[in-house]
Amino acid sequence: MLKDGILIIDFGSQYNQLIARRVRENNVYCKIVAPTITIAEIKKISPKGIILSGGPCSVYHGAAPSCDKELFEMGIPVLGICYGMQLLTKQLGGKVHPTNKREYGEAQLELKNKDDIFSQIPEKKIISWMSHGDYVAAIPKNFKTIASTKNTKFAAIADVQKRIYGVQFHPEVAHTQKGTKILSNFLFKVCKCKRTWTMRSFVKRSIADLKEYIGKDNVVLGLSGGVDSSVAAVLLHKAIGKQLHCIFVDNGVLRKNEAKNVENLFKRNMKLNLTVVDAADEFLKKLKGVSDPEKKRKIIGNLFVRIFEREAKRIGNVKFLGQGTLYPDVIESESAFGGPSAVIKSHHNVGGLPKKMGLKLVEPLRELFKDEVRALGKELNMAKEVLWRQPFPGPGLAIRVL
Repeated sequence: MLKDGILIIDFGSQYNQLIARRVRENNVYCKIVAPTITIAEIKKISPKGIILSGGPCSVYHGAAPSCDKELFEMGIPVLGICYGMQLLTKQLGGKVHPTNKREYGEAQLELKNKDDIFSQIPEKKIISWMSHGDYVAAIPKNFKTIASTKNTKFAAIADVQKRIYGVQFHPEVAHTQKGTKILSNFLFKVCKCKRTWTMRSFVKRSIADLKEYIGKDNVVLGLSGGVDSSVAAVLLHKAIGKQLHCIFVDNGVLRKNEAKNVENLFKRNMKLNLTVVDAADEFLKKLKGVSDPEKKRKIIGNLFVRIFEREAKRIGNVKFLGQGTLYPDVIESESAFGGPSAVIKSHHNVGGLPKKMGLKLVEPLRELFKDEVRALGKELNMAKEVLWRQPFPGPGLAIRVL
């Protein structure tokens, strides 16, 4: 996919997912990677363009993340955002200094050049969103200033011939006027991307890939009735049919009529291969007298694993565990990329089930954001009531009933 897509190098920005979302909204595929990615790996991927994200570090700090200088000699268009701009400036011979006072918030941006990334923006001045403690004091050779603010002389710079751009502000956030236009200009005018990232193309590619990966083996999937697991189930069902075995566990602490509604919706209406396990008595017996919420979660999680394992063994020839893992789950696990971003939460595999059962994971949604999952569900003709269903955590009412 990346041969017509964008590589986003993550330098620890809180906005890295937002940059990816903005790129995907233009029907262009993108992938977030760590700064440790090598030139050889980039060449193999062959992206249409590279975006260097922002980040909390200072480029002159010893432990600051960096990238190979050769990246700027590959002939691939580059857009550096905030820290990304400061990094490319330092790498290419310019100067970056700390500010006396960190600049944070709205700043009026004066556009000095209406070509390339500022193309088709009629305004001479727009509001931009700043968040930086360093500033570019001198730009590299062959670069020119294409935008300034009152406090930031080099608010946007460009080496037009090499197609390398830097912006001190954040075009990906809603606070920046025409930010989406600036990014789309980079994608289409500079990188010459094509709008090939659609849910229709994703379905076609995924079904072919899933068939090849799974072969004739069986897949079990814990179906909660939530958006992610439901869309993953329908996509897998389209690919492998009856080889997919969905398991819904009634733990006795669900919403009223939850088990019945899920069974009606998925087994009878959607014709999925679904087993409903009534384990309410087992769960309630284990939960009796327990008041600590964390203990409740562990009891429910461990018992769920045992029941799930029991059902999988009963089915037989189960080699894969299906999960509704999304792209933010992968990014937020941090270790998936080894990047400098702080860990937000660990990857939410079902309790450690893969190790216990020796199953391979199959995660058909791991490239998608939540809104893309809903768009995928719509492409799969899934009911609106499923795609916009109110979330309900697994431990459910057990935590709410003191």
